[in-house]
Amino acid sequence: MTIDVQKLRLEGIYPQRQKPFFMQRVKLAGGIISSDQALKVAQVAERYARGLVHLTTRGSIELHWLAEADLAPVAAQLASVGLVNRGACGGAVRGVVCGSLGAAGAPALEALARRIHRHFTGNPRFEALPKKFKVGIESDTASGRHLIQDVGLVAAHSEDGSARFDVYAAGGLGREPVPGFLLAQGVLEESLLPLIETIARLYQENTPPPKRLKYFVRQIGPDAFRDLVFACPAVAQELPVAPTLSASLVPSAANGRLEVPLFAGELAADRLAALADIAARFGGGWLMVTGDQNVVLHLSAQSEKDAAEQALADAGFAPQGPRDRVTFRVCPGDHECIMGLAPTREVAQAVVDAMGPAAQALSWAISGCPNCCAQPQLSQAGVVATRLVAETEGEARTPRFDLYGKGAGPFAEPVKQGLTRDELLEAVRQLG
Repeated sequence: MTIDVQKLRLEGIYPQRQKPFFMQRVKLAGGIISSDQALKVAQVAERYARGLVHLTTRGSIELHWLAEADLAPVAAQLASVGLVNRGACGGAVRGVVCGSLGAAGAPALEALARRIHRHFTGNPRFEALPKKFKVGIESDTASGRHLIQDVGLVAAHSEDGSARFDVYAAGGLGREPVPGFLLAQGVLEESLLPLIETIARLYQENTPPPKRLKYFVRQIGPDAFRDLVFACPAVAQELPVAPTLSASLVPSAANGRLEVPLFAGELAADRLAALADIAARFGGGWLMVTGDQNVVLHLSAQSEKDAAEQALADAGFAPQGPRDRVTFRVCPGDHECIMGLAPTREVAQAVVDAMGPAAQALSWAISGCPNCCAQPQLSQAGVVATRLVAETEGEARTPRFDLYGKGAGPFAEPVKQGLTRDELLEAVRQLG
């Protein structure tokens, strides 16, 4: 039987660069995963994915090197612990991200992320979108991540104590980075689902595949788009948020927050299993995958901090060298991704070697192609592999890189372009 690759995308499955292997993306709400779920992912990775998992910049988990015959059993095992990956790839509403789980209002943001995630996952009305549709929630605008979403929600001040959000729309990175614009201010939480549905429907009805929402808004302008959105009767609906005993699952960060740095988002299956065990003992049974591709535990009790730190050290998670102390966002690059132009993990290691301890002063992101999945425009120092070049006829093509730094606008911008790897390393040495 021939697999329809396009249909597989809705199940979170992409063909890998190395045929005939596949990648399975595990879709998480706000990057949150239970200890039991993490242990199951570790077991699946050990058996089917060469014992490795990749943590993404959107708080998801990817399993690479799956054979075609593995896809169904992997999906069944993940579903056995409630991990349903419908919409993790393809033209659907992707996993809802939340980069503010350490903030004071994190429990409410966490609950909202899971509510939006549940509403759109497997919803047939939103599974034939022109391209991916991304939703993100933040407690403030400091990270800039609200600007790269199709719909970015930022907690807003409320005089009456109600949960309200400023709503940004039509952001995105890739080859044409566009910051989202402020669509509406102080929107009630009860009105968010109808508003997001309205935006997604307008996108679906007015945008040719494979364009993003930012394309449609660029065609008609933000003001005209705002008029279209709020002319829809459905946008005025309010859907009450029913009380639930599972409104907040993750312990409050007030008891203590431990972040486990993972270089380039790579994690061996046995180390993920160890983190699952530590989270079960000290973190209320929950872990969080962050936008910087690390893992965070919120402690169940303040008194357990020393014991939890010792358990992490015993499991080998104490920083071992300069690279373990550098914030590095890295996509899979040409190690596995079909779009990758450069070996991103090797380039990341070379950058750390070139700069040494000075690299710790900057946040880094390295993207293996111009799609910019590693979000270099949100880093203090970013690297993008832009193309492959052969210097002479018959010579193997090698990647060229753009180096990004702080720009005049909200995003980092290229400061040096078309660099060979050696030129890139010399340029980053000068940053130190």
